[in-house]
Amino acid sequence: MIKKKYPTKEDKKDWLNFTKNLTNIEDKDIDLNKDVPAGNIKKLDLHGYMLSEANDKVKKFINQSYEKNYKKLLIITGKGLRSKAFKDPYRSNEMSILKNSIPDFIKNDKNISRKIIKISAAKPEEGGDGAFYIFLKNKFR
Repeated sequence: MIKKKYPTKEDKKDWLNFTKNLTNIEDKDIDLNKDVPAGNIKKLDLHGYMLSEANDKVKKFINQSYEKNYKKLLIITGKGLRSKAFKDPYRSNEMSILKNSIPDFIKNDKNISRKIIKISAAKPEEGGDGAFYIFLKNKFR
Protein backbone atom coordinates (compact mmCIF):
# COMPACT_ATOMS: atom_id res chain seq x y z
CA MET A 1 0.00 0.00 0.00
CA ILE A 2 1.30 3.47 -0.94
CA LYS A 3 1.19 6.07 1.79
CA LYS A 4 -0.29 9.44 0.92
CA LYS A 5 2.18 12.30 1.00
CA TYR A 6 0.83 15.53 2.38
CA PRO A 7 2.25 18.93 1.40
CA THR A 8 4.87 20.33 3.72
CA LYS A 9 4.61 23.73 5.39
CA GLU A 10 7.19 25.00 2.91
CA ASP A 11 5.09 23.74 -0.02
CA LYS A 12 2.02 25.47 1.36
CA LYS A 13 3.95 28.70 1.87
CA ASP A 14 5.30 28.56 -1.71
CA TRP A 15 1.81 27.92 -3.05
CA LEU A 16 0.34 30.87 -1.17
CA ASN A 17 3.11 33.17 -2.42
CA PHE A 18 2.57 31.94 -5.97
CA THR A 19 -1.19 32.48 -5.89
CA LYS A 20 -0.87 36.04 -4.58
CA ASN A 21 0.54 37.22 -7.93
CA LEU A 22 -1.21 35.54 -10.85
CA THR A 23 -0.56 38.29 -13.41
CA ASN A 24 1.83 36.13 -15.45
CA ILE A 25 -0.67 33.31 -15.87
CA GLU A 26 -2.84 33.66 -18.93
CA ASP A 27 -6.52 32.76 -18.92
CA LYS A 28 -7.00 30.15 -21.65
CA ASP A 29 -10.73 30.92 -21.84
CA ILE A 30 -10.19 34.51 -22.99
CA ASP A 31 -10.12 35.05 -26.74
CA LEU A 32 -7.77 38.01 -27.00
CA ASN A 33 -8.50 38.48 -30.71
CA LYS A 34 -12.23 39.14 -30.28
CA ASP A 35 -11.72 42.20 -28.10
CA VAL A 36 -9.30 43.93 -30.48
CA PRO A 37 -10.81 46.21 -33.12
CA ALA A 38 -9.12 45.98 -36.52
CA GLY A 39 -7.67 49.51 -36.21
CA ASN A 40 -6.09 48.78 -32.85
CA ILE A 41 -3.34 46.52 -34.23
CA LYS A 42 0.07 48.06 -34.62
CA LYS A 43 2.73 46.45 -36.85
CA LEU A 44 6.53 46.42 -36.84
CA ASP A 45 8.51 44.88 -39.71
CA LEU A 46 12.06 43.85 -38.80
CA HIS A 47 13.23 42.62 -42.20
CA GLY A 48 16.83 43.67 -42.81
CA TYR A 49 17.71 44.54 -39.20
CA MET A 50 20.65 43.09 -37.28
CA LEU A 51 19.79 41.48 -33.94
CA SER A 52 20.91 44.37 -31.71
CA GLU A 53 19.07 46.92 -33.86
CA ALA A 54 15.95 44.73 -33.89
CA ASN A 55 16.01 44.36 -30.09
CA ASP A 56 16.22 48.15 -29.66
CA LYS A 57 13.38 48.68 -32.15
CA VAL A 58 11.17 46.08 -30.45
CA LYS A 59 11.75 47.52 -26.99
CA LYS A 60 10.89 51.04 -28.15
CA PHE A 61 7.90 49.74 -30.15
CA ILE A 62 6.40 47.85 -27.20
CA ASN A 63 6.93 50.73 -24.77
CA GLN A 64 5.34 53.28 -27.11
CA SER A 65 2.44 50.97 -27.94
CA TYR A 66 1.80 50.31 -24.25
CA GLU A 67 1.80 54.05 -23.50
CA LYS A 68 -0.76 54.61 -26.29
CA ASN A 69 -2.80 51.68 -24.89
CA TYR A 70 -2.64 49.45 -27.96
CA LYS A 71 -3.84 45.93 -27.22
CA LYS A 72 -2.41 43.86 -30.06
CA LEU A 73 0.93 44.15 -31.85
CA LEU A 74 2.15 42.26 -34.89
CA ILE A 75 5.91 41.86 -35.16
CA ILE A 76 7.15 40.62 -38.52
CA THR A 77 10.58 39.02 -38.29
CA GLY A 78 10.67 36.95 -41.44
CA LYS A 79 11.52 33.25 -41.48
CA GLY A 80 15.28 33.69 -41.61
CA LEU A 81 15.69 31.72 -44.81
CA ARG A 82 18.31 34.12 -46.16
CA SER A 83 20.20 34.56 -42.90
CA LYS A 84 23.97 34.64 -43.29
CA ALA A 85 24.29 32.74 -40.00
CA PHE A 86 24.02 29.47 -41.90
CA LYS A 87 27.37 30.20 -43.59
CA ASP A 88 29.26 31.07 -40.39
CA PRO A 89 30.26 27.98 -38.36
CA TYR A 90 30.89 30.10 -35.24
CA ARG A 91 27.36 31.47 -35.00
CA SER A 92 24.24 29.72 -33.78
CA ASN A 93 21.74 29.24 -36.59
CA GLU A 94 18.81 29.29 -34.19
CA MET A 95 19.72 32.27 -32.02
CA SER A 96 20.84 34.61 -34.78
CA ILE A 97 17.53 34.38 -36.60
CA LEU A 98 15.16 37.12 -35.45
CA LYS A 99 12.10 34.90 -35.32
CA ASN A 100 13.73 32.87 -32.52
CA SER A 101 15.71 35.50 -30.66
CA ILE A 102 13.22 38.41 -30.50
CA PRO A 103 10.62 36.52 -28.40
CA ASP A 104 13.43 35.37 -26.05
CA PHE A 105 14.66 38.96 -25.75
CA ILE A 106 11.14 40.12 -24.84
CA LYS A 107 10.61 37.38 -22.25
CA ASN A 108 13.98 38.10 -20.61
CA ASP A 109 13.48 41.87 -20.33
CA LYS A 110 11.43 42.38 -17.15
CA ASN A 111 10.41 45.95 -18.04
CA ILE A 112 8.89 44.77 -21.30
CA SER A 113 7.50 41.40 -20.22
CA ARG A 114 5.48 42.93 -17.36
CA LYS A 115 3.44 44.85 -19.97
CA ILE A 116 2.56 41.72 -21.95
CA ILE A 117 -0.31 39.30 -21.50
CA LYS A 118 0.69 36.82 -24.17
CA ILE A 119 2.91 36.18 -27.19
CA SER A 120 1.46 33.91 -29.86
CA ALA A 121 2.02 32.81 -33.45
CA ALA A 122 0.58 34.98 -36.20
CA LYS A 123 -2.17 33.79 -38.52
CA PRO A 124 -0.90 32.59 -41.91
CA GLU A 125 -2.43 35.61 -43.69
CA GLU A 126 -0.52 37.99 -41.38
CA GLY A 127 2.90 36.37 -41.59
CA GLY A 128 2.55 32.85 -40.18
CA ASP A 129 5.94 31.43 -39.16
CA GLY A 130 7.65 34.74 -39.91
CA ALA A 131 5.59 36.82 -37.47
CA PHE A 132 4.01 36.78 -34.03
CA TYR A 133 1.44 38.69 -32.00
CA ILE A 134 1.99 40.43 -28.70
CA PHE A 135 -1.07 41.15 -26.57
CA LEU A 136 -0.48 44.05 -24.20
CA LYS A 137 -1.97 44.65 -20.77
CA ASN A 138 -4.24 47.60 -20.18
CA LYS A 139 -2.08 50.55 -19.08
CA PHE A 140 -4.79 51.90 -16.80
CA ARG A 141 -5.30 48.78 -14.66
